[in-house]
Amino acid sequence: MSKVKELVEFIVKSLADNPSAVQVSEIEGETTIMLELRVAPEDMGRMIGREGRTINAMRSLSRVLGAKMGKKVTLEIV
Repeated sequence: MSKVKELVEFIVKSLADNPSAVQVSEIEGETTIMLELRVAPEDMGRMIGREGRTINAMRSLSRVLGAKMGKKVTLEIV
């Protein structure tokens, strides 16, 4: 498990009302890491945030950590 996945999982579980429903899937390539985030339906709005601020902040943090590892990171809510 990469540090990026651990970071996203920690943040999302901290924000979620139902942390047991949080799932983060990771698909790692040579130069990219694709993260798919699944949460309970009632937590979806909380993860997106007002005008997408929360998810954009998580994406920014993920990209920075990925850049330190030399990889491009994509975070999507499924």
